[in-house]
Amino acid sequence: MPCLPPTLLRPQPLSASAFAPFGAVLEGFGTPPAQARPINDHSYWRLDLPLNLQFEQAGGQAGLAIYRADARRFPLPVDVLERHTLASQSFIPLEGARFVVVVARPNALPGPDDVQAFISNGRQGVLLHPGTWHHALLAVDAGSFVVLERHTPAGAPIDCELSTLAETLLLSLD
Repeated sequence: MPCLPPTLLRPQPLSASAFAPFGAVLEGFGTPPAQARPINDHSYWRLDLPLNLQFEQAGGQAGLAIYRADARRFPLPVDVLERHTLASQSFIPLEGARFVVVVARPNALPGPDDVQAFISNGRQGVLLHPGTWHHALLAVDAGSFVVLERHTPAGAPIDCELSTLAETLLLSLD
């Protein structure tokens, strides 16, 4: 039996409407969006994101971290996804680094046909809905990222489930 080439996974540009089944796109870092409000004598603006992050589920707590990511080499095999069913997770670039977010809806176990990829323009972050399957951070450009996620204190349930795809996908930026 001939060996079939891997299925290519090509990311589409990250947009709020296309990403909605998986979470929210966080953007507006450059110019104030319409829903932002000026504060402190108009010296800066504030954009509140009215999202239920659910960090306190099952004894968890909010965690804020800075990740420094090396640029990945593409094409890149994708064969394992993870999900956090108790809380959301966010990735926000600090220095304009583009990244790819690979996701699947919170089904019991995702198949290769369930997987989608989106590429950030470096001025967009993402907030994943609880239960959304996703790959670990895939930086296109080296850079730092703010990661907002549920931290697990001693004795609380760990909120990370892994799933190996039935078929390895090949993530390509071409």
